[in-house]
Amino acid sequence: MLSFSVSGTYADLYEITMGQTYFLEGRHAETACFDYFFRKIPNNGGYVLFAGLHDLLEALEGLQFTDEDIAYLQELRLHPDYLDFLKSFRFKGTLHAPPEGEVIFPHSPIVRVEGTLLETQLIESLLLNILNFASLVATKASRIRQVAGNRTLSDFGLRRAHGPGAVLAARAAVVGGFNSTSNTYAALKYGIPAAGTMAHSFIESYDAELEAFRAFARSRPDDCIFLVDTYHTLQSGVPNAITVAKELEAQGHKAVGIRLDSGDLAYLAKAARNMLNEAGFPYVKIITSNQLDEFVIRSLLEQQAPIDVFGVGTKLVTGAPDAALDGVYKLAMAAGKARLKLSESKEKTTLPGIKQVLRTLDEEGKFYGADAVILASEGNHADLIRHPVEEERQLYLRDCRQEPLLQKVMENGQRTAAPPALAETAAYAQKRLRQLPEEYKRLENPHLYKVGISPQLWELREQLKAHFHK
Repeated sequence: MLSFSVSGTYADLYEITMGQTYFLEGRHAETACFDYFFRKIPNNGGYVLFAGLHDLLEALEGLQFTDEDIAYLQELRLHPDYLDFLKSFRFKGTLHAPPEGEVIFPHSPIVRVEGTLLETQLIESLLLNILNFASLVATKASRIRQVAGNRTLSDFGLRRAHGPGAVLAARAAVVGGFNSTSNTYAALKYGIPAAGTMAHSFIESYDAELEAFRAFARSRPDDCIFLVDTYHTLQSGVPNAITVAKELEAQGHKAVGIRLDSGDLAYLAKAARNMLNEAGFPYVKIITSNQLDEFVIRSLLEQQAPIDVFGVGTKLVTGAPDAALDGVYKLAMAAGKARLKLSESKEKTTLPGIKQVLRTLDEEGKFYGADAVILASEGNHADLIRHPVEEERQLYLRDCRQEPLLQKVMENGQRTAAPPALAETAAYAQKRLRQLPEEYKRLENPHLYKVGISPQLWELREQLKAHFHK
């Protein structure tokens, strides 16, 4: 995670000022539980891929208020006793969550945060900032992987990302199925394979395109990808790339590929492939970029464009078209009592109490199409779930295999296990996506995955609603 994340001031101000009230009222050490969940799937899709967990855990382990932080908070007229308390603040809470890379659905608790009222409140915006963004990008990446098949995918989004979010986006893209990144910092930090070609400006800086290609080949003879659309793709770019590829072969080297960054990519890829093959270079790959997403890539492949590598930038790292995952962080328990938020919108009334989520599976190990949200005290099985809003709609789950999703990942402010390798997390995501039936992965009109609540949880919520309506 980026270093600024460990500052206690990486929060909305109201979290800090509410914390002061808890402290001055003597409530800061009361127990509390918050749930992280989201309400709407981006891209009109059928699922979300959970990402950002280990960046969050790393940030929580280092979270503290520096001397500079305290000096600034003094300027905001916070109470001296509260500031003294914050000087030694460390997060000591407990988190339950699915493994990173899990497939998740709306209205289901994804992360359960337990600890003191003050510490669980203080981390709200930090948690939302990391998990919402990373899960948005990982989901977009997984949709792109779905249509790209086994072709190479590379994150080209650094220049279009929202500031340092590009670093988190590069990692999230790998969780979703990407192979590499052009972001050198992210490649170094996370151990992601680095990938890159050349810019039009490099070619323009030379008096001739062929001269530019030769210069690049001299400096990188075994890692040479030629950008061929600076002047005229088929009349100069590809022929000049072939010329230099022949020169490299004569010296015992092989060109890696050519890159198409504009124009009719399907037409140009087919024409370039024919030219390369006829010249004796079937091994030279064709890389494309330029405003790609899952729909453009699907169209290119439907046209049988012979493209080996897709470089995806803007629409990946911004999660286009939605630009945000609407994850929220809501109080479920405080001072030993279940809590809920009421709303005029029934679907926005929260679920009280400490909860577990059960993933149901069929006989073949595929997701059954329904998750059960239960009270943690109920164990790890649910016979019946109800629609969260419409009581008469219910589903029996007696014959389904069920597995708890929320596992302890942090205790007393420390991770319960070393973080898995990024490749392991990416492999887990692909495994879980294979368990998700195809109808939930359609790009258009996906099937709706059900999330229901147990009768006991329903009853607890109704009791609290009746109490507050009085």
